Amino acid sequence: MTDKLLMDACLPDKNGRLGLARVPCPALSDGEVLLRVHATAVNRADLLQRQGLYPPPPGASEILGLECAGVVVACGPGVSEWQEGDQVCALLAGGGYGEYVSIDARHCLPIPPGYSFAEAAALPEAFATAWLNLYQEARLQPGERVLLPAGASGVGTAAIQLCRVMGNPCFVSVGTTGKLARCLELGAKGGVVRGQQSLASLLKPEGVDVILDPVAGDCLAEHLALLRDNGRLVLIGFMGGREASLDLGRILVRRLRIIGSTLRSRSAGDKAELIGSLGMQVWPHFSQGALAPVIDSVFPWTEAEAAHARVAANLNIGKVVLQVTGN
Repeated sequence: MTDKLLMDACLPDKNGRLGLARVPCPALSDGEVLLRVHATAVNRADLLQRQGLYPPPPGASEILGLECAGVVVACGPGVSEWQEGDQVCALLAGGGYGEYVSIDARHCLPIPPGYSFAEAAALPEAFATAWLNLYQEARLQPGERVLLPAGASGVGTAAIQLCRVMGNPCFVSVGTTGKLARCLELGAKGGVVRGQQSLASLLKPEGVDVILDPVAGDCLAEHLALLRDNGRLVLIGFMGGREASLDLGRILVRRLRIIGSTLRSRSAGDKAELIGSLGMQVWPHFSQGALAPVIDSVFPWTEAEAAHARVAANLNIGKVVLQVTGN
């Protein structure tokens, strides 16, 4: 167990640029483990939080970082599933950009055999988000068709692989031909480069059953028009804007459902159930080689500013990882 009172953390300075600073180590409560963070990953929520647009839930660390991989260095009272020295990755409500983070023990998963800390850090948020929204919220059934706007993102590349493993044909929209090629390699059945081909020309007349939509805005009406009867659109972001004009008659007559979903603000119990499901139904596929992290790039955490800039510019295919320490 660490006896340090202070730790390094990657924080915005007075000018808003990310850099290392000394802050208090997190306290360890009942049911929690303390992790020595070796790697974390960049999520769009981190960029929004820096802008003051996505504050952490009450009680969560104000340090950025929604996932990490590291080593258990201490266990709080009531923890029996982990012990000091275990290598785990974890879903966080915040704190991943710190040298240490305390986390509900139920929100950790073992690092798959042979995976580095950087590879493991790319797993929790993307695969939890994809699994939650496709297979729990939308209740995707075998054979149903899926559309993944922003298919080359961290969540998108995880969702493509899950659809391939679970037997769901999926289609993507992306920003470049290079991103489309990578999505097809991962298992997408088809896709379009935005501005070069319309989704309707690709998907009509069959349409799709489920859309995992991080875009919304003016694209929402276009996406809803692609759904089959009884189709479901799970809204997980609004990169295209918070407002949209919709044909409510289409939603009513075709029995469509729009499901709003966030992960970060869910209760500890809900997250524990999700992580349990992920561990049983998804995690075995990593050791079998059917699933794998898609890592765009790895930056030292001292270069977090550059890592954020890459994500903000939509240059990444898959996850951008911050290496804190270790391999």
